Amino acid sequence: MFIDSHCHIDFPDFAEGAGPLLANMQTAGISHALCVSVSLERLPGILALAEAHANIYASVGVHPDHEDAAEPDVATLVRLASHPKVIAIGETGLDYYRQAREAVDWQRERFRTHIRAARAAGKPLIIHTRSAAEDTLAIMAEEGAGEIGGVMHCFTESWEVAAAALDLGFHISFSGIITFKNAADLRAVAKQVPLDRLLVETDSPYLAPVPHRGKRNEPAYVRHVGELIAELKGLTVEELGEATSRNFFRLFAAA
Repeated sequence: MFIDSHCHIDFPDFAEGAGPLLANMQTAGISHALCVSVSLERLPGILALAEAHANIYASVGVHPDHEDAAEPDVATLVRLASHPKVIAIGETGLDYYRQAREAVDWQRERFRTHIRAARAAGKPLIIHTRSAAEDTLAIMAEEGAGEIGGVMHCFTESWEVAAAALDLGFHISFSGIITFKNAADLRAVAKQVPLDRLLVETDSPYLAPVPHRGKRNEPAYVRHVGELIAELKGLTVEELGEATSRNFFRLFAAA
C-alpha cells in the first residue's frame, strides 16, 4: 500500500467527486491521501472531504503563490488546525518563480506566520519552495521549524538543499516529476535520501507521472512514483510502500 502525501482533490479538476478517485485508489493499492490547503477560502471543501471519508486527511494553510488570498494569522491557523482531521500546517513556503525576491516580503512574513502556527499547534509543516531554496532554509532555521518538523513537498532541488532540510529534521517528498525523462539529477537525490525520511506524492491534479504525463493527475498514480523510487533503491515495491506509509503516519501522527 502507498499513501499520497500531497494532493489537491478539492480543486475543480475533480468535478466528478471523490467516489471515482477513491475507487481508483483502492484498485491501485493507495490507502490514504492528504488533501492540502492552498487558501482559507478553499478549506471548508477540504474539511468536508476529510469528514466524509476516513482515509482522507486535511491540512490548513495559504500557498505562497496566492497573493490575493485571505491572509492568515497565527491564532487563526492554530484554531483551524484543531479540527481532528487536520494533520499539518501548509502548504507554505516561498515561491520566487513568477516574482522577484525584492517584491515578496509578504511571502516571507506569511511563511514565518505558518511556522509559528505549526509550533504553537504542534503539527508538522508542509513546505513549498520554488526558485527560493536559500531563503526558505534560512527562514526555517530562524523560526525554529526544526522543532516541529515536516516535509519538503514536491522536491526538485539539489542534494545540498535536501541535506540541509534533513539536518533540520524534515522529510523529503517526491512527485511524478521524478519519472520525467529529464529528471536524472532528481533521481540521484532520491537515491540518497534515507528511507526513513522519504515520502511520495502526486501534487494532483498537476505533474502526472509517466505513463500518464500530460493528463490530469490523481492519487492513484502515486504508485508510479513509488515503483520508480523502489527501483532506484533496490527495494521491492511492497518494501517502499510500507516504509513511506510508516513515515507518513509517524510524521503526521495520523490515526
